[in-house]
Amino acid sequence: MDEKTRNKLLLVLFLGVLMGALDIAIVAPALPSIQSFFQVGDRILAWTFTIYVLFNLISTPLMAKLSDTFGRRSIYTLDVTLFAVGSLVVALSPANLFPMLLFGRALQGFGAGGIFPVASAVIGDTFPPEKRGGALGLIGAVFGLAFLVGPILGGIILTITGWEWLFIINLPIAVIVIIMGWRLLPVTHPETSRPFDWAGMLVLSIMLACLAFGLNQIDTQNFFSSLASLNVWPFLLTGFVLLFVFPAVEKKAADPILNLRLFESRQTVLTSILSAGAGLGESGMVFIPALAVAALPTIINTHNASYLLMPVVLAMAVGSPLVGRLLDKFGSKVMVFGGTLLLALGMLMLSNSSLISMLWGFIAAAAVIGLGLSSLLGAPMRYIMLNEASAADRTSAQGMISLSTSVGQLTSSALVGAVAASMGGGVKGYGTAYMVIGIVAGIMVILTLGLKNRKQEQDTVAKNAQSMPTSH
Repeated sequence: MDEKTRNKLLLVLFLGVLMGALDIAIVAPALPSIQSFFQVGDRILAWTFTIYVLFNLISTPLMAKLSDTFGRRSIYTLDVTLFAVGSLVVALSPANLFPMLLFGRALQGFGAGGIFPVASAVIGDTFPPEKRGGALGLIGAVFGLAFLVGPILGGIILTITGWEWLFIINLPIAVIVIIMGWRLLPVTHPETSRPFDWAGMLVLSIMLACLAFGLNQIDTQNFFSSLASLNVWPFLLTGFVLLFVFPAVEKKAADPILNLRLFESRQTVLTSILSAGAGLGESGMVFIPALAVAALPTIINTHNASYLLMPVVLAMAVGSPLVGRLLDKFGSKVMVFGGTLLLALGMLMLSNSSLISMLWGFIAAAAVIGLGLSSLLGAPMRYIMLNEASAADRTSAQGMISLSTSVGQLTSSALVGAVAASMGGGVKGYGTAYMVIGIVAGIMVILTLGLKNRKQEQDTVAKNAQSMPTSH
């Protein structure tokens, strides 16, 4: 594929990922309007996010495997179409039918689950190794851009018209992506046709749904007592048991939904653990406004506290493409080491009550964390997986990164909330919680020393160079 065509393809992938990422950030300002329109309580309203996360988790491994089996173009187009149909269902939901909105959000989550892994795999298929880092960095920067632009765009749309248009705006973008994607995305075919692993998919779906639902239902203010709730422990127990059942099912599958051979590589195992740690750090940012209100009561209140997330977002928006370019030059080990080190430093800065009692200290800590996350959530992790996985398992490996990150994200809210509540909340409570995440990030720094260096990565790329999907 020539460079001009690759740039057009990158634009298609960029727009698809932006559409999915923007929908997460743009919905938050609309929640009060949605609640007023449907007349539902806070707990039911929370399902607007919960059901999206559940179906996103289930979809990621499924769509990744289907992409490896039936081709990137077909599945990427299907993902975008499902997302668009879900957006339309949400927008058309009448005031007396909140379950219809939830069904639409489930469709959106199911479609969005495959967009990023498939986009990353397409980059691996079509970009030469020396340009993959920059392309992955650009795609990774979409999330920083979405969280920067999303709330602003959402506020503007809500000022002009109703909340429904936050979802209708997805439709023209989806049409452009589908038309361009069908023309530009490569048509890949597996070398052999094997039966789909429905048993593995069923076990994995139930396991992820149970873990996600159980963690989501934990009351962080009453952490230990909520573990005894029927909404928590049966689901966590089922998910934990299936965690051991799943490998046994996969070993018997002719074409497993998640190739366990990927875990034979130390590089892949370390990357999965580091991705979970990155998700833990990313989701922990949700509590920054609460810490800011407690630490800076004279200048920060509940109305302006969310602005202190801006340094994180801006640092990620700047850092992601920069890391992508540096990745092509220095390799993933250096970039991941730097990212984990910055994340650990930033979290420990947030746990320092003297430092965050000053506004500049708070901003500096948030910016350092953003730079760290731009490396851990952006190109390097996906670059490692592109190198380690064969062409036949390329999207499944990318899906594994997304799954690991989601597990970290789901765990983070329960962990931070539990630690903060046990320490009495406020500066001490949240500061202690960020210290815990900082310690986890410190352990991650040590783990990065086990990753391959630049020379070893280049040898792996050369070894896998012959393992490319047939395309036309």
